[in-house]
Amino acid sequence: MKKAEISSYATALEFLYGLQMFGANFGLENTRQMAALVGNPQAKLRFIHVAGTNGKGSTCAILESIYRAAGLRVGLFTSPHLVSFRERIQVNRQLISENEIVRLIAEIRPLLQQFSADNHPTMFEVVTVMALKFFAEQKCDLVIWETGLGGRLDATNIVTPLASVITNIALDHTQWLGDTLAKIAAEKAGIIKFGIPVVTATENLAALAVIEKMAREKNAPLTNVNSEFRIPNSELSLLGEHQKLNAALTLATVEVLQKQIPASANNIRAGLADVNWPGRLQLIQKPNGQKILLDGAHNLAGAETLRAALEKEFSGVRPVIIFGALADKNWPGICRTLAPLAAKVLTVPVASERTATARELAEIFGAANPQIVTTAVKNLATALNASKDEAFIVVTGSLYLVGEALELCGLSPANPGERALNEWTPPKNSR
Repeated sequence: MKKAEISSYATALEFLYGLQMFGANFGLENTRQMAALVGNPQAKLRFIHVAGTNGKGSTCAILESIYRAAGLRVGLFTSPHLVSFRERIQVNRQLISENEIVRLIAEIRPLLQQFSADNHPTMFEVVTVMALKFFAEQKCDLVIWETGLGGRLDATNIVTPLASVITNIALDHTQWLGDTLAKIAAEKAGIIKFGIPVVTATENLAALAVIEKMAREKNAPLTNVNSEFRIPNSELSLLGEHQKLNAALTLATVEVLQKQIPASANNIRAGLADVNWPGRLQLIQKPNGQKILLDGAHNLAGAETLRAALEKEFSGVRPVIIFGALADKNWPGICRTLAPLAAKVLTVPVASERTATARELAEIFGAANPQIVTTAVKNLATALNASKDEAFIVVTGSLYLVGEALELCGLSPANPGERALNEWTPPKNSR
């Protein structure tokens, strides 16, 4: 069958969907080979490489905002996207255009013929190289570069950054990264390079010991930012105490790199005040006064952070919680963490083949807090409509669900089908 020509955004997306059949992959060979075929664009760029379990995206957003305030042309590479695939590749917070995606895919697709059928690049590997090529073409002064899964064998790890940042270590993706914090830390610490400074906010002692050992072995200067660090008298535009720690981690990184990439106190203040990172404790106020809080608390540590934020920022208020999660997450633990805070719970399926069912979610919430009404609902739109007269709603769980909420609230119009590009299958190997 003849391959369709990449002539429109729709055909570009169709090509990316087709790559999902190759699943996810642990290993750097494919990405290195593809990058070489397009001229090794990473050699022309400067990076800050960010790994960790939670807070990666927020930390990337804060770094980007500060360095953009300092007058740099800043590339931002993150995943997954909430609504539009274009969110993954941005320059100065402008999403890559549909036309650029079409062009890049049309240029890269012929190169894939040089790979064998049983070693075909995955979607994430292709997108990683697309981003490198685009950022080099855009002559970015700096790229804020988020890992996908893990770090050591993640496709993003072909770069040599100015600094490696590890936000924290918690249990997530245990099927692939390991079932202890020390094992997960070893994967995340794989982004540490010889002689390149490392900054971390990891507080778990076992995980921190692994990072310290890796830093010593690679002669990489290590800065450890703990919960006692706080940003001084600064207005951070993101809600939540945990964001103050992310900001402190960011400021420590800026300080470490001050000689290479100067940022003044005014740049830092302006950057902190102007950070925008949707779907993470994002508060929406509707014209009728209703408040909707969107937060992608997709693992147990994220749920605990959300609970702390609700208790501090909305003390005494019991929200209606609308919840959906992927089956491969620790959703029973997340449900039990959030159940005591709710006035009522509506559980929904996530628009993914990997979704946990609304009924099984409802059963856990109901058992954890028998005093409240818990209802399994067929979809998010129905849940939002059923809650239209409630004063305060929290939509949480999967980032897929948060992306859908942004669309339904009219805050991020895009082709709903693009969320399906976040789908992936387990890694084939650990090459």
